[in-house]
Amino acid sequence: MKRLLLSATALVALASVAQAADLPSRAPPPVFTPIPVFTWTGFYVGVNAGWGWRNDDNEAVVLTGPGLPAGFVGGTLTFPNGDDGGFTGGGQIGYNYQIGSFVIGAEADIQWADTDNNQNAVFVPAPGFAAGATFVPGVFDSNAPEWWGSVRARLGVAIDRVLIYATGGLAYTEDNTGWVLGGGVEYALPVNWFGSSAVTFGLEGLWLNIDRDNNFAGPVGTFSPGPGIAPVAVFVPAFDNNNESEFGIVRAKLNFKF
Repeated sequence: MKRLLLSATALVALASVAQAADLPSRAPPPVFTPIPVFTWTGFYVGVNAGWGWRNDDNEAVVLTGPGLPAGFVGGTLTFPNGDDGGFTGGGQIGYNYQIGSFVIGAEADIQWADTDNNQNAVFVPAPGFAAGATFVPGVFDSNAPEWWGSVRARLGVAIDRVLIYATGGLAYTEDNTGWVLGGGVEYALPVNWFGSSAVTFGLEGLWLNIDRDNNFAGPVGTFSPGPGIAPVAVFVPAFDNNNESEFGIVRAKLNFKF
């Protein structure tokens, strides 16, 4: 009887082992790899290029000569290219910090500007001069800055790889300072050139207001009030009511983020 019980127990054990061997093996749980989320946080350095133009291409001018009162405003000086536009390009460096969807940062830039300092003036005399009055333009130095820079704060909203921002701060040239306001949009390209963590491309518009002493130096030509009348010198006033120079900038920017 005892031998029979042992045999039955052995058969049950063998059957259990065989049944366990037939069961499918349990697969390991899947490993979930989180999708990396782009962040705008970090330092960046880059280059920019664009176009700038003045707000006003006219200047009131005075005539000086025998028989004319001091400071006599005799007409308007018009810039030859109409809009005083020119190329501007340089570089920038900055830092962004992202908090949720908001991005705060600071940026400094400096760039060259094609201001075409030496120009031939176009003088439009004031009403009342004789029909035969003539103006002989001279080449003059506009004293317009050949470079400018800015130090600005930035505040924007990030939508994944797109950043829309406003910016403002201090603007400066070689001899004057002022303010700058603007805004732009940047897109983070899915590349990482030259060891950077990301490359961003953007478009930016800026409006600059720079204090000035006087935009011109020296006479800008001679004016003959009429036939047989001796010509008089044409000057820009040593002072005027508008002691600020305003101009706009539209430019493209390429940044390398680290």
